[in-house]
Amino acid sequence: MKIFPLTRPWRHLRRYNQIIRVLLKYGFGEIVEAASGDLITRFGEKIIPRARMPKAIGATSPERLRLAIEELGPTFIKLGQILSLRPDLIPPDYAAELTNLQDNVTPIGFETISKVLTEELPEPGMAIFKNIEQNPLAAASLAQVHRATLQDGTAVVLKVQRPGARAVIEVDLEILRDLAGILRNYILEKFVQDPLELLAEFDKSIHRELDFRQEGRQIDQFRNCFAGEKTIFIPQYYAAYSTARLLVMQMVAGIKASDLAQLQAAGIDCAEVARRGVHLSFRQIFEFGFFHADPHPGNIMILPDNIVAPLDFGMVGQVDELTIDSLGDLLVGILRKDVNRALRALEDLTGAEFLLENQALRVEVTSLINNYTGIPLSELRLNALMQDFFDLVRKFRLRVPSHLAMMLKALVTVEGLARQLYPAFDFFQELQPYILKIVRRRFEPRRMLSAGTLVVDDLLNLVADLPRKMRAIVTKAAAGKFAIQFQHRNLERLIEELKHASNRLSAALIIAALIVGSSLVIQVSGGVRLFGYPIIGIIGYLVASILGIKLIWDMTRKKQR
Repeated sequence: MKIFPLTRPWRHLRRYNQIIRVLLKYGFGEIVEAASGDLITRFGEKIIPRARMPKAIGATSPERLRLAIEELGPTFIKLGQILSLRPDLIPPDYAAELTNLQDNVTPIGFETISKVLTEELPEPGMAIFKNIEQNPLAAASLAQVHRATLQDGTAVVLKVQRPGARAVIEVDLEILRDLAGILRNYILEKFVQDPLELLAEFDKSIHRELDFRQEGRQIDQFRNCFAGEKTIFIPQYYAAYSTARLLVMQMVAGIKASDLAQLQAAGIDCAEVARRGVHLSFRQIFEFGFFHADPHPGNIMILPDNIVAPLDFGMVGQVDELTIDSLGDLLVGILRKDVNRALRALEDLTGAEFLLENQALRVEVTSLINNYTGIPLSELRLNALMQDFFDLVRKFRLRVPSHLAMMLKALVTVEGLARQLYPAFDFFQELQPYILKIVRRRFEPRRMLSAGTLVVDDLLNLVADLPRKMRAIVTKAAAGKFAIQFQHRNLERLIEELKHASNRLSAALIIAALIVGSSLVIQVSGGVRLFGYPIIGIIGYLVASILGIKLIWDMTRKKQR
């Protein structure tokens, strides 16, 4: 068991206490109960409360989870936002609710912002900026955004990291790692993915977001991808003025894609904007393999002449050609009622083995395909198809890579926005050329030659390496050192319960022996007596009573936990 050193700051214990109380407040006592034994042993009952509190009245489980996350602050909000992009891990109602997470907080004073600017800029801010507006455009838990103007008159925005944000996140990550380790030991079977592995991915993601230079480089990458594209606008990133805690980016003055009334009043062609927005995502994924992972309506601005301008490049994803090929096979298999092709594609996408032999999965995939048989492409909804797909993934506990899950979620979000802008939008009609391109490029001579070369290289390496490995196996077997290792998972709790059971059984036998022995001694005449009975027999009864009371107390306390 991992024990905190005595030098660990007290704020960790207070934060533990706060997290536990918030979980109890919103009715997640089962999580607290799973972790309580370890935490109470470590910190004591006064630090880790065990009493359940009433659930938030009138709220569903997904709503209570969102409220708890919002109350717990920036680290948990970011984790919730990432989970909202992972429908392979959580049910659709939870994923939908987590998309509503609000990261709006009370703005900090401009004096504090000025101090950060002074620390981050190589020269006084007013030597770079003609002016900086003191009232923020937006205030979130990690950063605050202010409008400013460069000396040449260019309108920019400053994304300034809140002081202390990194320290809070580091403390929360340490606590989350500890809690994930505890939950992993007790309720791993309830998770599709190991919580420690998921937390490791989240750790990398949030540290990338904390370094604003990384976001700036991603802006530049998008600008390079869409260089010369007149229907798409990517703002300029000013690397010379940006640091890990300060991002300077060209101001984008437009209308949010979700504001239909303003778009129509401005004369924007919503059908054309929907088409351009969808093709923006298609090109990112299928041509560049580098995509905006959170293209919700608030992150997309519409400029005059129906120009689409994506914002907030902190969360991006990357996908390789092999994954795209397998996804194309899955879609083709579904649309052509080819179960074997769909199952082989699932094997490639999830890394699972023997899916073709899994009869229960075959039945489910066949049922899924039949549900979409005969439906015209114009009536097919990606959202419904992906919901059925992720239901299947969760049911059979298949592991979908995070970048693939985020990519599919991004496509679903884009489809929803396109239909919001133009209800008659035919998403699959626009997607069809890209699927055909995916299928055709597999048979391009260049790719086939490259794949053949790799196969030959692998065979040559196998032939060259096989004798050495066979010799090593035979040598170990001859020396009696050949062994097969078995690794158990999640048996610690069972072993602990068996220990408790054996201890109780031993105590019960001792108590029974004392009672029987004392009863025999009581019948013997002579010896030292108390109240007319042999004192040894009375002592035996007394010891048996004490041990019995202690045994009952331990069993009752264990049930309460």
